[in-house]
This record gives sequence, structure tokens and C-alpha cells, in this order.
Amino acid sequence: MNIKQTSLPGVVILEPRVFSDGRGFFFESYNAAELAKAGLDYEFVQDNHSRSNLNVLRGLHYQIRQTQGKLVRVVSGAVFDVAADLRRNSPNFGKWVGVHLNEENKQMLWIPPGFAHGFVVTSKSADFLYKATAYYAPAEERTIRWDDPDIGIEWPINGHPIVSSKDQNGVRFRDAEVFES
Repeated sequence: MNIKQTSLPGVVILEPRVFSDGRGFFFESYNAAELAKAGLDYEFVQDNHSRSNLNVLRGLHYQIRQTQGKLVRVVSGAVFDVAADLRRNSPNFGKWVGVHLNEENKQMLWIPPGFAHGFVVTSKSADFLYKATAYYAPAEERTIRWDDPDIGIEWPINGHPIVSSKDQNGVRFRDAEVFES
């Protein structure tokens, strides 16, 4: 597996070795030993799968306690996936990185604890999978507005995205509860 750094230290793109032939393809989507060699030695406790339609935007989500690291990928369709650094003491506090994940490139993105996460669907629909290092804890979940001007994410969408009421009512970054360490 090839691991590429993004502009935010700790957020990495994982490119699996894909074996293709006339029958289709095969690749390892998860190998704990290989990830540990790359410094991603985390225990995953929950797998999630969502399907969303074109222009659906989910996020920016995080858990303030029971923090989650997420290993995300797209098995069908395409998304623009975003991680935003919410660690107050980080030199990258408030910065974001976006990566195009799709069924063709088969890339995965590692989003460590301390980051908010979101994505927008850029294809007709997308099946999105993620492994999490902590269980979902609704009482600990926080949401920052997807269109927060202080973070300034450049979402690749035309017009207004389709968002849930929870996401539409997210707080501004300047008012968000963030990670102190």
C-alpha cells in the first residue's frame, strides 16, 4: 500500500495495490499489520456505510469526547472528502484538506482524531464506507457548518447542497467546541 501525505500532517491518502484482469479486480482494503508499519496503529471498533445522492453534503462532524479516527473510502460513485483540523494547539488549527475519492481511484483517506470530517457527493450517488476507532456517541457529536467562512472549504458544487437539518444548524467554527490538546 502506498501512503501519501496531504497538506495536513496526520491526514494521509492510502493507495492500495490493485490487481486487475479480465475478471475484474482485487485489493486489500484493510490490513492492520501494513497500516501499523506506516504508523497508523489503531484499533477499529465500528464500520459504517452510507449511500447518498448527488450534491448531498454530510458534515462537518466530530466527537468531542470518545474521539474518532476514520478510515474512509468510496465503493461506488464519487465524493469530495474533507478533514478540518480542530486541535487548538496545532499549527494547522482551522485549516482543511480535500480529496476526491471514487470507485475508480480506490483511494482511502485516514482522518485522525482531532479533525472534523465531511463530504459531498459528486456523482449520481455514492456508497461511502468508513471504519471508526471509537463508537458513535450521539451526546458527544458536534457539527460545524459546512459553509463556515472562517474555515472556507471550497466545495466542488454548483448551487446549494442537500444537507440535513442537523448540518444546516451546525455552529460556526469560532463558536465550536474544539480539542485542547
